[in-house]
Amino acid sequence: MRAMHTSTDRRRAHLRGGLAALVLTWATSLASSATTTAPSPSLAPALAVVSAPAPAAGRADAALPSAGAVWTHAYAAFGPPKYGPAFTHFAYANPDAPKRGTLYLKNPDRRTSFDKFNYFTVKGNAPAGINIFMLETLALLSADEPQTMYGLLAEAMLVAPDKSSITFRLNPKARFYDGSPVLAADVKHSFDTLTSAQVAPSFPTALTGVERAVVVDERTIRFDLKDRSTDTLFTLGTELYIFSRKWGLGADGKPKRFDEVVTELPITSGPYTIGAVDMPRRIEFVRNPDYWARDLPLRRGFFNFDKVVYRFYKDDVVATEAFKAGEFDLIRVLGARTWARQHKGPKWDDGRIRKELFQTSFGQMLQAYDLNLRRPVFQDIRVREALGLTYDFDTLNNRFRMFKRASSAFNNSEFAATGPPSADELKLLEPLRAQLPAEVFGPAYVAPDTGGEAGRLRANLLKARSLLEQAGWKLAPDGKLRNAKGDAFEFEYLEPGASARVSDWEANLRKLGITMKPRAVDFALYRTRLENYDFDTIVIVEGRFTLPKPNDLAQLYGSKSADEKGNNNFRGVKSAAVDKLIDVMSRATTLDELRTGARALDRVIMWNHWQVPELYSASEAASYWNKFGMPDVRPLYFSIDSPLDAIPQGPWPLITWWLRDAPAR
Repeated sequence: MRAMHTSTDRRRAHLRGGLAALVLTWATSLASSATTTAPSPSLAPALAVVSAPAPAAGRADAALPSAGAVWTHAYAAFGPPKYGPAFTHFAYANPDAPKRGTLYLKNPDRRTSFDKFNYFTVKGNAPAGINIFMLETLALLSADEPQTMYGLLAEAMLVAPDKSSITFRLNPKARFYDGSPVLAADVKHSFDTLTSAQVAPSFPTALTGVERAVVVDERTIRFDLKDRSTDTLFTLGTELYIFSRKWGLGADGKPKRFDEVVTELPITSGPYTIGAVDMPRRIEFVRNPDYWARDLPLRRGFFNFDKVVYRFYKDDVVATEAFKAGEFDLIRVLGARTWARQHKGPKWDDGRIRKELFQTSFGQMLQAYDLNLRRPVFQDIRVREALGLTYDFDTLNNRFRMFKRASSAFNNSEFAATGPPSADELKLLEPLRAQLPAEVFGPAYVAPDTGGEAGRLRANLLKARSLLEQAGWKLAPDGKLRNAKGDAFEFEYLEPGASARVSDWEANLRKLGITMKPRAVDFALYRTRLENYDFDTIVIVEGRFTLPKPNDLAQLYGSKSADEKGNNNFRGVKSAAVDKLIDVMSRATTLDELRTGARALDRVIMWNHWQVPELYSASEAASYWNKFGMPDVRPLYFSIDSPLDAIPQGPWPLITWWLRDAPAR
């Protein structure tokens, strides 16, 4: 049984640098393990008006949207923001939390070392924590309401009524750690850099909907949009990391090429700076007592540790033993077998270590075996359906009972299709009927059930054999399934790591004469093959959401992305119907419209059998030393300890917990 993320962070997941980076991180984390308040409908995205001083004399007001546009402290995709302009702190943070002590952590993903500090470039590995503790964005995504952002570096936002632009007015208090102010020129520099060829491709991919950045005045910047969507507004607000123009200046005062900035310390505005470093195994982040935003409402009760120390371990087994010995304080567990068998013992029994499944409210996108439609063997829908019938999730899950079967592209949410299509869904689907499987117009897809019973599995395998025969695949005398040309039905399952294990599914396929060839490769080769779509089958965790993001869906399923190497359409889907439904979602002005579009799209994705759905979990498994205080209110959307591409809401324990005392180590 594969592990359940979370993640994937693609960017979008978060995309803290793009969905691709997120799903890759989550997928590789999975591979390393042995197994694995509904919002109210509303009209257009809500603007919470905030009192704003009159523009300073000389401001280029002609460059700002005017008719109908208002400056706001927050922007919500649908409905009003939960927190008004006078809010004092987020409910899921304790504004009186003591600030002291050191938090010790391990590498949260497959990076076992680091050799640079530049988070954004392709070559090398940046250490965990830079994006969480050092980098900041113009706005911050709330963790207890769906898709709502509050100004951070920006004290106010102004969105054009037609979403043709978004303008940010920077907080005059905003400072980089060197004391220099955060100015519009720094924001434009960051944008220009992150849309250049000198950074990892996932960053410019995430910002393709932006036409240009315009400096209006010293503290005001406007982004003109090609993609006039809510997604693009939130990408700019919560995923565009801002850093100083001074970062990477050479001795002559001239900037280096950004991809040549390697070990220069980032000049950022976040609450921590880099302290002691023992490259490539250990890095220390030190809380900045002069942090500019420490008294802002959206930062009160945050970042309560004087130091955060990451130590990098090469092996998960060694790391688990190091945790038991007290070398670090918190460990997020991805593997079901690891959770059940290794996270127990005297220290758990006597309460020194606590073990908990932290429930979240995220919608869960697919974790699935993606079938690459570019391969001829997967182009017949009957073949793809047959493969889904051979996967015995129930028997696998009976060992650990931690997961639920994925039957939707939007699991654990109101956006998953249920029952037959509604009248509003049919209005979207009927014009597309000729392009769609007939099943789209019936009950919603439910993944095949075996219930751990041999009889049910046998019935599934018999149905699969019939579908394969209809598709021209016959059992040959040598026991192999072959087509009319005599080609054997074989495909490779690609996975990063030391070994690839899918023995239960492999055995069921073998009963039908199908040969699955698991192949384990190192991460660098794995990433290269994914970027070039050079694989038959892979497991990808597509991330989680508060509201489905059409931009993410376009990267995963859009026809355009299928031909763009380095994008995320791993399945190779090219469907005008899918493109149409994603466009409907992107143009939604009410929650009802978004939900209807998502449910219609869900039916199309699942009934086309472009994947073999695996599992999901709405909880995060973690063990931690019993030394922490934590807020009384838990957020709805959070992670425990995030990999390189952290979700925008951030890892709740790392940013809001505190030490009850400061014990000697």
